[in-house]
Formats: sequence, structure tokens, C-alpha cells
Amino acid sequence: MRLTKQTNYAVRMLMYCAANNQGLSRIPEIAKAYGVSELFLFKILQPLNKAGLVETVRGRNGGVRLGRPATDISLFDVVRVTEDSFAMAECFEDDGEVDCPLVDSCGLNSALRKALNAFFGVLMEYSIDDLVKARPQINFLLGINEFAVPRGSAVTAPAA
Repeated sequence: MRLTKQTNYAVRMLMYCAANNQGLSRIPEIAKAYGVSELFLFKILQPLNKAGLVETVRGRNGGVRLGRPATDISLFDVVRVTEDSFAMAECFEDDGEVDCPLVDSCGLNSALRKALNAFFGVLMEYSIDDLVKARPQINFLLGINEFAVPRGSAVTAPAA
């Protein structure tokens, strides 16, 4: 199984927001930190916001912050929101068009389902907070201190 780029950057965005606990995070800053386009991050932001994993604050001093504590956001929460399908084989698909005569009694189907459930179980064990705490220098690595603006402070452009 391979997770999509969308899931990868959704986790990264949440990690950035968790590490930047002093204020709101801005998409341009997150995009710069990870070397990805702002448009791509805005696309990812929508399902995260809808699921309550992030909150957006509009306006000149707006930005993004976690919708709940980082300890309460599991990797499974993110994967569930950002992945379209967990079909590991055609017999997992919901369209009902399976050409295999063993579809209802196949050992492979059972093994894959068990593996997928184990995968989900491991994802449930890890939170965004766990990932952030595993990297003590995450703020430095992401350049967060250079961008951090406490909530309610005026926004100034970084020095050129």
C-alpha cells in the first residue's frame, strides 16, 4: 500500500501547525518550509478543515491552527480524511465487479483485510504530537521561529 502525496503533506501540515504552537501558521510559510506549492496545500486544507483537524482564521492576520490538540489527532484520522480508497485488491472495491470465483471464500481477501486492519491499528497508536516530539529541533528544521507571529499580533513582512 502506498499513501498519496496528499496524505503525506497533510501530516506535514499538521506537524507544522503543532510545532508552531505560538501562533497561527500561514500556508505560504508551510509551503516554503516543505518546498511545495501553496495551491497544493490549499487543496489539502479543505478536507482537513471539514474534518475538524484544522481551523482556519480569515483576514489579514489569519492563518491555520490545529482544530484540536495534537495529542488527539492520530495518523489514522489524517489518513481516513485524505485517502480515497483502501482497496488493496479488486475484491475490496465497492463496485461489485469482481471476476474471481473465490471472492466470497478467498484466503487472500481475508489476509489482506487483516493486514489493512493491522495497518490502521498502528496508525491509531501515533499522534501528530508524537511525530513532533520525535524531532526536538523541528522548529529550527522548518524555519518556524523565523515566521512565528503570536496570535493577535500585527503581521510584518520578513526582512529581505
